[in-house]
Amino acid sequence: MQDVTKWLNRLSADGVALNIKQLLYYQKKTSLLNLAPRKTIQSKLAGSYLAKTKGRGMEFDEARHYQPGDDIRAIDWRVTARSGKTHTKLYREEKERPIFILADLSPNMHFGTQLLYKSVQAAHLASLIAWSAKNRGDRIGGLVFNQHQHREFKPLTRQKAVLGFLHGLIEVHQPNDLYPGNFQFSDACARLRRLVHPGSLVFVLSDFQHLNEAAKQHLSRISRHSEVIAYSITDPFEHELPKVSGFQAVEVTDGFEQQTLMLGEKTVSQQYRHSHQHQFAQISRTLQQCKAQILQVSAATPLEQQLVEQRRGIA
Repeated sequence: MQDVTKWLNRLSADGVALNIKQLLYYQKKTSLLNLAPRKTIQSKLAGSYLAKTKGRGMEFDEARHYQPGDDIRAIDWRVTARSGKTHTKLYREEKERPIFILADLSPNMHFGTQLLYKSVQAAHLASLIAWSAKNRGDRIGGLVFNQHQHREFKPLTRQKAVLGFLHGLIEVHQPNDLYPGNFQFSDACARLRRLVHPGSLVFVLSDFQHLNEAAKQHLSRISRHSEVIAYSITDPFEHELPKVSGFQAVEVTDGFEQQTLMLGEKTVSQQYRHSHQHQFAQISRTLQQCKAQILQVSAATPLEQQLVEQRRGIA
């Protein structure tokens, strides 16, 4: 995808604001994601996924020799007659697997230097996951939050559930100081833990800048009974200072403190790079301790391009 400007125009996007057209765009991109379960499904509800445990269900699995205690109603009379030995039919039990999305739209996510804010990229990814889940017949739920508010969505099926979630993304993404409070990443993880059902597939979309011990404990508890996939969303500026000709002083701020960086200074660039490498390595170690699968997404490139390249083994 060479012409990024055309891509932005097609989505009516400027990289900063979020609208429904951007999120509807991913309705036709569901083939980019594979939501097949990797862990044993533990849900007690019937659904469209085959569990690894065998018993009486809807999907035939195999026939084996009859064993004492087997239900005589499950005897496979055709195999029994053909082999001369009593055989029993085994079925693979069907289980339901809801999908939950935790979308971090807090102030640290409202940052981007090349294409999109990290928060916008997170919303694009959340939309793709939601449409993919709907396409597979999974129930979709989750939690969207910023520092002032959060919206919780119980798992539901059908397109109406997806659209409700997408409108929640747009609502929470818009700055609104009318809501008091200081909702943190750890608070979101705590709320998510109450929402998630055993056997679920859980996506956490964030830059994980506020992944503290409390959040770690909640994510670890969730991963005990569900599959957790952590998408770490970053911007190139967070990895390395931009290259410039000569020296250039720039003022940077996190909204609270202001600092001057000297671009073009080799020592400063190395210190910056090593500092952020250490930070991201620590985030990765913590997520690994939470038993989460870690995937990287950049805010500097269209999401679909990154997913296509990952499939081809380029990235």
